[in-house]
Amino acid sequence: MSKTHSAGTSGTPTWTEQEIRQQPASWIQSLKNIENLRGTIDAFLAPILQSNNLKIVLTGAGSSAFIGDMIAPWLSRQTGKNVIAVPTTDLVTNPVDYLYAEQPTLLISFARSGNSPESVAAVDLANQIVSDCHHLVITCNEAGSLYKNAANSSNSLALLTPAETHDRGFAMTSSITSMMASCLSVFAPDVINCNTFKDVAARCEQIIASLGDFSEIVFGDLPFKRIVYLGSGGLQGVAREAALKVLELTAGKLAAFYDSPTGFRHGPKSLVDDETLVVVMVSSHPYTRKYDLDLLAELHRDQQAMRVVAISATTNPEIEAGPHILLPTAREFLDIEQAFCFLIYAQVFALAESIKAGITPDSPSASGTVNRVVKGVVIHPWKG
Repeated sequence: MSKTHSAGTSGTPTWTEQEIRQQPASWIQSLKNIENLRGTIDAFLAPILQSNNLKIVLTGAGSSAFIGDMIAPWLSRQTGKNVIAVPTTDLVTNPVDYLYAEQPTLLISFARSGNSPESVAAVDLANQIVSDCHHLVITCNEAGSLYKNAANSSNSLALLTPAETHDRGFAMTSSITSMMASCLSVFAPDVINCNTFKDVAARCEQIIASLGDFSEIVFGDLPFKRIVYLGSGGLQGVAREAALKVLELTAGKLAAFYDSPTGFRHGPKSLVDDETLVVVMVSSHPYTRKYDLDLLAELHRDQQAMRVVAISATTNPEIEAGPHILLPTAREFLDIEQAFCFLIYAQVFALAESIKAGITPDSPSASGTVNRVVKGVVIHPWKG
């Protein structure tokens, strides 16, 4: 794609920009932390994972919830366990739909601050409802309620990401990716570790360097009114997080949606018009990739969208038929690794669109109705 620029970051960088840039280094430090605690982690998890009927629930609110969407399918395959993603916002309102008294459960809680009402309440509810319940907390804030409670609980283990990942900007960037990398390393250390992940960090460093001062409008400097992110499998979780970043950092001025490439045909494709940007995140898996490319070719034929952009590690005629971004050359990546690359592009695009719209990225909600740590939630006592 040709490079286009708008008024970008000038003077002192925002916290959001700094937190996007620091991610590759923060990932490696996060994985070193996990490596240093491997003995403690294994001692905690080994007896829990011996249960044949174990349910592992990945939970969090907002972006923290989407970590589960991104990694649950892959972790299920890696561990051979029943791994599901359920937001704390669902656990709190409908606990008996997900928590069963007689099923051993490991609740893995992701939280930037660890102070969201739902995060603390989800842990309390799980302890009340499940007779054999354990908790793994992965958080960025040592002073948060979630971390403090877990540190003082006999059925819990709390892990911290590096202090700088407790993002000061409104939108979660380095916090979500560092917690995500940490969890992957906890359960799949042979695949995700300091050595293997250096390739991911290096590729993302190249992406960040290629985007210069972040004034780059990643997918083209056009008057988009809406954006659709599409991804298959765990990459649909990436698409969901990418859409949220745009909504958050533009204060909703740029409407954002997400779906899978195959699901998109079943109704949601109706929203595509000549003010719509569609971004297809192409899978690295040869089978899944076929479906992504089929939809990409269909969108090119339709000629309805203002722009259709493919992001991919490799190219072919369907990708070259329209605007596209190729990831920097590297070894062959799994989708779970490639997800980090796609997230970098989505974060930078959302930041650039925020600046383009004249919004302050670190505090985009001028009305104050949306907050960095959610407010106004009443947690009602459980009387089940």
